[in-house]
Amino acid sequence: MSQTLDVDGVRLYLAHPDEIPVTWIGREDALRALIAAWQVIDPEDRPMHPRPLGKPGVGKTTLACAAAKSLGRPIYIFQATMDTRPEDLLITPVVSAGGEIRYVASPLVSALIQGGVCILDEGNRMSERSWASLAPLLDDRRYIESIVAGIKLQAHPDFRLVATMNDDASTYELPEYIHSRLQPRILLDFPDEEEERQILARHLPFADEAILQYVTSFLQEAHGADELYTVRDGINIARYALKRIHQQGLGDSTEAALRESILSVLGEEALTYLEET
Repeated sequence: MSQTLDVDGVRLYLAHPDEIPVTWIGREDALRALIAAWQVIDPEDRPMHPRPLGKPGVGKTTLACAAAKSLGRPIYIFQATMDTRPEDLLITPVVSAGGEIRYVASPLVSALIQGGVCILDEGNRMSERSWASLAPLLDDRRYIESIVAGIKLQAHPDFRLVATMNDDASTYELPEYIHSRLQPRILLDFPDEEEERQILARHLPFADEAILQYVTSFLQEAHGADELYTVRDGINIARYALKRIHQQGLGDSTEAALRESILSVLGEEALTYLEET
């Protein structure tokens, strides 16, 4: 059953928080930086809205989830896309089966009401029109105004927002007035070799050390060539290879299973980085 809230005669149906088991491995400086941005150190102070920035798959969303978990706050994730409209970010009218109009609060607005953390994921995929609807929320006013529902909502004092940004070509440039509201930047790069192996081990506790090391070495070679292969790709490679070995479709050849998995997950060009592993 959805939780509801009545505001100025309008009943809002709130989103449920996301239940995400997450562990942040390594790069404690990035975690501390994000948490520091959210601190309020004086009655006149306001939380900031940090902007983790990096290549796809380097752990920006995981970092944001880990920071929210460390504060004991509920997490609400909004996945931004190029099609995101202002009403998608705020409140959407939905016609129920009985013909009644229901006003459904987005994860962002639900976090704002409940005092949770909103992770605006891949925020620079949104257009300026959508960002404009968040301008008053991101400065000292800390409110949103829904034209669709005809209501204004002030943010709960515990509300926090983080906007992850991908450093790639498939994104919009942020308008300057939004750019200045999303600070500080927290730059994330690929993890180092030991951190990457630990992340693989965390996600694949049933994999033996030889497979973890093989995939880690492959990823490190690819990082050195500035390829965009990520630890997420590594998890998929190891997981599929383990399934193929278990299936015994390749006999007992672990290396053959890993090569096949790399080919299936990333394509033939990725095999280049096996030469040095």
